[in-house]
Amino acid sequence: MIDQFDIVVIGSGIAGLTTALAAAPKRVALITRGALSRDGSSRWAQGGIAAAIGADDTPLLHAQDTLVAGQYLNDRSAVDRLTSVAPQTVRWLAAIGAQFDTRENARHEKRFVLGREAAHSRARIVHAGGDASGAEIMRALAKAVGDAGHITVFEQSQASDLLTAHERICGAAVRGPQGDFAIAAAAVVLATGGIGALYRYTTNPSTADGSGIALALRAGAVLSDMEFVQFHPTALAPLSGHSGQLPLLTEALRGAGAILINAGGRRFMLAHSPAAELAPRDVVARAVWAELERGGQVFLDARKAVGAAFPQRFPTVFAACQVRGIDPREQPIPVVPAEHYLMGGVRVDVHAASSLPGLYAVGECACSGVHGANRLASNSLLEGLVFGRELGVHLARGNVSTASHIAEFTPRNIEPATQERAQKIGDVLWRNAGLVRDATGLFSAREQLAALLHDCAEAAQDADRIRVAQSIVDAALARRDSIGAHYRRDAVAANTAASG
Repeated sequence: MIDQFDIVVIGSGIAGLTTALAAAPKRVALITRGALSRDGSSRWAQGGIAAAIGADDTPLLHAQDTLVAGQYLNDRSAVDRLTSVAPQTVRWLAAIGAQFDTRENARHEKRFVLGREAAHSRARIVHAGGDASGAEIMRALAKAVGDAGHITVFEQSQASDLLTAHERICGAAVRGPQGDFAIAAAAVVLATGGIGALYRYTTNPSTADGSGIALALRAGAVLSDMEFVQFHPTALAPLSGHSGQLPLLTEALRGAGAILINAGGRRFMLAHSPAAELAPRDVVARAVWAELERGGQVFLDARKAVGAAFPQRFPTVFAACQVRGIDPREQPIPVVPAEHYLMGGVRVDVHAASSLPGLYAVGECACSGVHGANRLASNSLLEGLVFGRELGVHLARGNVSTASHIAEFTPRNIEPATQERAQKIGDVLWRNAGLVRDATGLFSAREQLAALLHDCAEAAQDADRIRVAQSIVDAALARRDSIGAHYRRDAVAANTAASG
């Protein structure tokens, strides 16, 4: 069976839903692996949206903070586009029903409550439900999608391949509840999220497995900046033997004054940065890692900063702690770093177009250049919203007509990845391409991944995972200096060798 649409959007997180909405009146097929609004990483986001809304703030200051966090490897034009429309993007979300945290001023006017997070020079983070921003934004977007007559949602469905004709992408092969089918379209948009599930520990759900990047790789699209993998410094420490998704302890806790301490109760971040707990994420994450590498434990202590207000101010974190038998009002919370966000991905231009005609990418699976070497906190939801809206409008205004030249297609076997091999990939990346890297570990990872690829079936999702993992390792080997989220402990030796 072959369906005909103008646009196919693969992925139903914030970037995918926003793109689909903005593409009206074009006919959009939206493919999601789970249920609408329940799939992907977006709904797990505790942090909010960065926007220069405060009286003491400007988009220029927001842009400067973004560039500093990204070590100036950012695409400046992309940064300017992102920050300049951030305030109106927040107001658009509020207009379609997103319930952000507000308070009344002296004149009884409602104003957004603005929080501050690491590496921001101003309080500019708009939250919803304290620490449930992603879930609330997804709720509002999903309702808008459900009300939109131009969008057809294919739930419990997965894109198995990109289809090509006449040297351009012309649609996607899909496996759904009723079997395999194809969707022909003049534009295919990847909005499939990140790669967290490839690592032993992550804040991402299991569906963040690089599937969209794998689709692009097989089709021959150019990737960029795959070495820049961001680790969140404060995930709830797992019980012994656990791997996979860990509960995130939002950066807003540190913005509210929570501190990091070691097992002896000593605050250690002041020795690593004048900004202490509000230093850029890579600095904080490596400091936590160093304490753990010495055999110690690390705790996030919010007893003084938040205390009795914890259930009201941070209900999501409080609930996760309660499940573990921890009362954060009275106890420090044990933490570890975990993979959180990929700054790299499918290389795209100003219109979110990849190197392959007909293929676009937006959100975490795309590399727009906006984040540089390290993403500024709360710019990720913003990126999906801003660039998703831009892409949708661009496709709606462009000469996008339904592709009709797919006569037949061969379904690709996409049997689920095996748990054993997924764990091996996760261990290889965690040990050798994680927070701290060196040539020895990266070459070892390359060999181990090659052996795993040789042993697995070509058609399986295992091969997809391995190829995306290989792209991370290869990029990390190619960049021999340390910058941003990419830290080489052998950088000095490597640079000396390079100069000689």
